[in-house]
Amino acid sequence: MTLRPRRAATLVAATALALTLAACGGGEATSAAGGTEDDPVRIGVVGAANPEWAIFEDLAAEEGIAVEIVDFSDYTQPNPALTDGDLDLNQFQHILYLAQYNEADGQDLTPIGATAVYPLAVYSQEYDDVADIPDGAEIAIPNDVTNQARALFVLEEAGLLTLADDAGTVPTPSDIDEAASTVTVTPVEANQTVVALDSVAASVVNNDFVADAGLTPEDAIFADSAESEGARPYINIWVARAEDADNETYARLVELYHEQEVLDAVQETAGGTASFADQDAAELQEILAEVQASLTE
Repeated sequence: MTLRPRRAATLVAATALALTLAACGGGEATSAAGGTEDDPVRIGVVGAANPEWAIFEDLAAEEGIAVEIVDFSDYTQPNPALTDGDLDLNQFQHILYLAQYNEADGQDLTPIGATAVYPLAVYSQEYDDVADIPDGAEIAIPNDVTNQARALFVLEEAGLLTLADDAGTVPTPSDIDEAASTVTVTPVEANQTVVALDSVAASVVNNDFVADAGLTPEDAIFADSAESEGARPYINIWVARAEDADNETYARLVELYHEQEVLDAVQETAGGTASFADQDAAELQEILAEVQASLTE
């Protein structure tokens, strides 16, 4: 299947929790028999305090698989940690983020399972509908490359701006067709988009910061569709080193993550916004290859 080159619609979570990378061995693949207490499967996440991880650890233990959830507060770090062998797996990112990491660093980390897609939404303290936002209004968007690009697609889908025909998979504000758009955008740190609501017409807010701002997903005045073709690059994924892509223990951990009690906890964490994905490793790897190819066009 082929991705449309422009309509790539995170959520990559980031929390304020401190990280401590546990001392560990050199990243050798865990055997198919599973992690042991002396050598657990080390999984890098952002938000280890989320309730789904305690449930997940218990389910893994019941299967005889010892896991260690390694917490990061900065989502630029779990991929290098996996590459360097300090982790066995990570689960914090979507396909586009992984594609950008692989391309930038010349790596071959690979998805082995899907988790969910989280819609990216527009919030406003002043307007109840995107149609009410006046010409010339200012919209705050996240300034990190991946979420900024998706925010621009969200605003285009909402009818507030138009991107140039050659904008590509990862557009920036310079790709906005100003003459055909009705709003301007101001990139800010992702956690500042909710703060900016006091001074702008609307903000595109990452799911992670909605609850902390006293908002709920129902407060959004527009959100992209998690079911759309354009959302495929934003499927959140389990990631391993390429040589571990067929590890049976890792595949079983992916299956355990999809147990209903884990999914219920994930949905609670997400405030009911998670749209769970079930693409297998082969399909996810195909999507990754297409996205990476589009980044070099």
